[in-house]
Amino acid sequence: MGRLALCVLIATMVIVSQAAPGNFNDLFTSNNDHVKVDGSGQVRLVLDHQSAAGFASKNKYLFGRVSMQIKLVPGDSAGTVAAYYMSSDDYRTRDEIDLEFLGNTSGNPYILQTNVYANGVGNREQRVYLWFDPTADFHSYSILWNQKQIVFFVDSTPIRVFKNNQDMGLPFPTKQSMGVYSSLWNADDWATRGGLVKTDWSHAPFIASYKNFDLDACQASSGSCGPNSGKWWDSSAWQALSPSDAGKLKWVKKNYMIYDYCTDSARFPSRPAECARD
Repeated sequence: MGRLALCVLIATMVIVSQAAPGNFNDLFTSNNDHVKVDGSGQVRLVLDHQSAAGFASKNKYLFGRVSMQIKLVPGDSAGTVAAYYMSSDDYRTRDEIDLEFLGNTSGNPYILQTNVYANGVGNREQRVYLWFDPTADFHSYSILWNQKQIVFFVDSTPIRVFKNNQDMGLPFPTKQSMGVYSSLWNADDWATRGGLVKTDWSHAPFIASYKNFDLDACQASSGSCGPNSGKWWDSSAWQALSPSDAGKLKWVKKNYMIYDYCTDSARFPSRPAECARD
């Protein structure tokens, strides 16, 4: 089952939380019996031959920060993808902010792929190796989104910045509200070594675990999500990376980045305009 079909099915600087983590059942919904919620608030997504699994936020948001802690599928997870993303409703003109954890054979590093769509235009992938075992414990994965930039964080480390380049005529997600989604699904046509390694269903069920959901963002239904909202993410401190965070990002790029669309001349003979600026 692809991610689009699953969406239909389920209907910092150190980042300091400005609101307490919320209860899963208050924030999200899922009509899939492969989503297991225990009494402690921990959630498990279960992938097997019968079904993928996923959940969706009850509300849509326009700017802010979303964060959750995830423990990824252990062992041989080749072919599977755990996706955590924000997306608007209209698929053709969608705005979307993606984190996709690409499964692997046992002992290989997990790859985290990020991507951004604006007004339906994507193809802005970057990939990094995670510098720890994300199956051994929970780690925080966060998206900061404001008028100036989108920043992807792993724990307190920024791994990517996508800037607002509307002054160059390039689209940036500023108008479409987005839901928050996560899914665990089979993508063995591309996820591991370009599809060369297939999902070994003898290792099913595949399980990814989640906790500490924090959607500290502006609900689009409030009508007060503009640039003068007075929210913390609109303050000057969050319009660009601090020198400390810029250093962390440089460390990630130097040591763990394995793919950047900006340097893929086969796909982009003319370097994308935003890459030239950066």
